[in-house]
Amino acid sequence: MELRRLRYLCAVAEEGHLTRAAERLGIRASSLSQQIIALERELDATLFVRTQAGMTPTAAALALLPHAHRMLEEADLGARAVRDTVGRPLRIGVTPGAPPSVLPALYADGAEINDVSATRQLELLRRGALDAGLLALPEDVDGLRVVVVSERPLGVLVSDAHPLARLEDVGWDDLAGLDLLLYERKLAPGYHDRLLAGCAAAGWRPAHVRAGPPRRSLFVAGLRHGGDVVALRPREEPAGGLRWLALREAPVVRHALVWDPAHESSDRIAALV
Repeated sequence: MELRRLRYLCAVAEEGHLTRAAERLGIRASSLSQQIIALERELDATLFVRTQAGMTPTAAALALLPHAHRMLEEADLGARAVRDTVGRPLRIGVTPGAPPSVLPALYADGAEINDVSATRQLELLRRGALDAGLLALPEDVDGLRVVVVSERPLGVLVSDAHPLARLEDVGWDDLAGLDLLLYERKLAPGYHDRLLAGCAAAGWRPAHVRAGPPRRSLFVAGLRHGGDVVALRPREEPAGGLRWLALREAPVVRHALVWDPAHESSDRIAALV
């Protein structure tokens, strides 16, 4: 039996309600329900009676719960012993464009910071090769704890030779006919799709969406020498040859620290934010 599923079992039994247990665990109620069903199939036993009022443990669940509590406690004690002995730094992935206000807390903890795309972060987190990730929402963070650490309005990044650069701020109508320089969708599909949907909702459909490289130097070159092209980024100190403009009625980009709530260093990660 997976420790994660035993932890889910205990949470549902203690809360007596699937949605409340899911909120406590930081996962979706539908995912929690699937995990409970998987545990029932593994044990070939019904663990809860499901009603409109909530979830009532069966005799099988009540027999399992004391053992589950002991197993989880022993696992936590073992993890704490290893952590106290080894004291290795946390391994944290960050995406390009991560909020600079958050990074000092990560470095202050002595974390190993890795520049990793959102998609790769999530893969490494679920394999245990990363302890936490810092990425823009939304992404597929099902089963992970999510703490929003930054909310920043987007603005328009342009070459300082672009006609828009003479303005103090711009509206969506000012972007008509321009291309959008954006990273490849596979690097962060959730945020990629949300951004384009936000542009469409605001009335702007880029003439073309150019797949720009994630590396800063190449991205900057694409804006400086790419002609009628802009990027949408939170406010930042622009590189030489670029200018950042405030965007009226701008959408907000939310960055979150995400990790497995069952991770041995969960409390330590949570303390960072």
